[in-house]
Amino acid sequence: MTSSMNEVLTRSYAAAQRLGDRLLQCDATSAHGLPDGIRAYALLDGIGDTPDVRAWTRAAARRLARAAAVHADAETGPRTERARYAADPARADRDHTLPEAAAVVAVHAPGGLLSVAWSGGARAYLLLDGRLRLLTEDHNARRAYGRDRNLITACLRGSDDDQETEQLWGHPAVEALRGPARPACPLLASDGAYEPLEDAGHDLADHLTGEPHNAAERLVGNAIRHAHALPTAYADNATVLITRL
Repeated sequence: MTSSMNEVLTRSYAAAQRLGDRLLQCDATSAHGLPDGIRAYALLDGIGDTPDVRAWTRAAARRLARAAAVHADAETGPRTERARYAADPARADRDHTLPEAAAVVAVHAPGGLLSVAWSGGARAYLLLDGRLRLLTEDHNARRAYGRDRNLITACLRGSDDDQETEQLWGHPAVEALRGPARPACPLLASDGAYEPLEDAGHDLADHLTGEPHNAAERLVGNAIRHAHALPTAYADNATVLITRL
């Protein structure tokens, strides 16, 4: 990516993170742009908080964004990473646990096409005409059986394929949507960012005013603050990425 392309891409989005009560920040974001105007954005919510998870999520976020941009399709990102995992010899070693993460990817292609793909509980929203619309459906036990929302039913590097996940939980391992993109503001968010605000009865759209950088910092800061104010008083890591179409 050229320096001028990198500058254009950097101006097109903003990401922000806050470390909650975990030991390490294992969420990661990445963006990748191409000269033809394709832009891809990825957010990973790492499962656990070890140095291995942190290193892997950062590298995987870059791979997801790059693959999605090259193919001009969000679903290619997580599909490529899952194929990479399936071919990893370490997968057969039961004494070695490979890092995992929830993931969400968005791609904006020239001509006004937006695609979104996800696996796990990371979400994509779209702020359109002042209204925030949830584009994704969580992969968790609440969706499947009305149970614990913290029990995720799919993730990047999960061992079950689409058919197996569908049989167990009623949804594939990776889901995707595609459609025309009007001028709008996509938001990618980890559960540590959206859950505390929703639990407190807040509309996330109220936190998305102003410039993307300020909105992103405000959202994650408020998420941690509200998480500590809830009865559980526990804050997960909060990560968001905001862009404009």
